[in-house]
Amino acid sequence: MTKGMSERQYAAHAGISRGAVQKARAAGRLVLHADGSIDAAASDARRSQFTDPAKSRRAASSSRGTEGARPVPEAAVAAVGETLREQGLASTSGSGGTTFLQARTANEVLKAQERRLRLQKLKGELVERDRAAALVFRMAREEREAWITWPARVAALMASELSASCSEAAGREVIVEVAAMQKILEDHVRSHLEELAAPRAPDFT
Repeated sequence: MTKGMSERQYAAHAGISRGAVQKARAAGRLVLHADGSIDAAASDARRSQFTDPAKSRRAASSSRGTEGARPVPEAAVAAVGETLREQGLASTSGSGGTTFLQARTANEVLKAQERRLRLQKLKGELVERDRAAALVFRMAREEREAWITWPARVAALMASELSASCSEAAGREVIVEVAAMQKILEDHVRSHLEELAAPRAPDFT
């Protein structure tokens, strides 16, 4: 009487084809009894080491020692944990390390975020930072130039209005020089622009 299962029985047990069982047997991924029958429980455990990337890497590293092993950068592990936490998912902390499933989940999250950003850009919801900065700088420069040229455009009109107002109040003709009016306006405009350009601490009160 055999102690374990036949190849056909183990194929039905594991949900794989008999050919896959024969390949696993030839590759040494099955545990056999002395009579050649298959130890199902032990074979399941051994096969899982070869099918789970995390377990297979651990088994390979333990068999050949630490020589030649390439450690995972701490920055990469931290990035995985940060991505999972941002999405409200559990992340490994401490000395437990990061599992293959967690790393794969983080990778899928990042790919989804990248696709969403590309879609938003195509829909016009996002603007490139350099382009936005150039646009704001151009608008600020145009506004400053408009203020600087403003005194020359309104000085004559203001001088005429002030001359009429002062003449009426004084009961005699008073003339306000256009050049003097323009100079005063330019001084005040430049002073105002310098105040706007000066850095100011935000008021959080």
